[in-house]
Amino acid sequence: MKFPFKLRSECKFDVIGFGTNAVDYLVRVPSYPEFNSKVELTSYELAAGGEVASTLTGLQRLGMRTAYAGRFGGDREGEFGRGSLAAEGVDLSFAETLEGVRTQVGFIIIDERSGERTVIWHRDEGLAYRAADPADSIAVDGRILHLTPHDTEACIRLAGLARSNGVVVSLDVDRPVDGIQSLLPLVDICIGSSDFALQLFGIDDPAAGLGEIASRFGCGVVGLTLGESGSIFLCGGKLIETTAFQVPGPCVDTTGAGDAFRAGFLYGILPDSSVEDPATFANAVAALKCRTPGARTGLPRSYELHSFVTSPRH
Repeated sequence: MKFPFKLRSECKFDVIGFGTNAVDYLVRVPSYPEFNSKVELTSYELAAGGEVASTLTGLQRLGMRTAYAGRFGGDREGEFGRGSLAAEGVDLSFAETLEGVRTQVGFIIIDERSGERTVIWHRDEGLAYRAADPADSIAVDGRILHLTPHDTEACIRLAGLARSNGVVVSLDVDRPVDGIQSLLPLVDICIGSSDFALQLFGIDDPAAGLGEIASRFGCGVVGLTLGESGSIFLCGGKLIETTAFQVPGPCVDTTGAGDAFRAGFLYGILPDSSVEDPATFANAVAALKCRTPGARTGLPRSYELHSFVTSPRH
């Protein structure tokens, strides 16, 4: 099934991302602690994360030209997070550092038995964008504009500007937020978490939920991540279901698996392929990410991804 849009051929960047960055404190424990208990941790470390920043890191490793538009705090976490993107080669011309503001942080407890994680996070209100704050060039200098809806009014303005300039708009959304119903009609690719349609419409059947999103908002491609069950997409009335890949070795940490999934999907659409190919890449990148701790460490290079996809599944 072909995509219902065309990518521009001449652009400074393949993907520009507008949204969150974060610094994560990863704590690994033998098992998730019960309330009012004590447990000795196995290890802990500092790692860069955040939905959009991690997706761009994945795309950059896969050979794409990326740029990050977002705000860092003027603290040690902000310096660490900004440096992590610069080291990957992500363009930071649109990024800002705000003195007196704290960088978004997450404290992530990882259960060693399964690799599943619990996230405790905080975003300083000073990081928020008003509608008029982002530069117009964020919306027009790339082939794809990739968003998270944390600053919804700013996203609406950028998405509308991108649409009017032939830029494909991609949205990573976990849950409904204020203004989401005004943003979705401006989105070409909407990929939500497994229960997004349930939270938005009260529909617990994934296929029915995708159909409702597509019919109500007109998104060209809508999809849901389903964890170990893979993913499901709807495009042009056709339902596309793909199975998950097994994580090579044990599943160490699921932190950032959704961000990795979006990276694989956006990477796959850039050559103007059918929907089935990017969905397969998305599942594969998510699986490879889970083999190491943190949102970014396990993100693959393109040769590694293609080798993994073409090898027999275990």
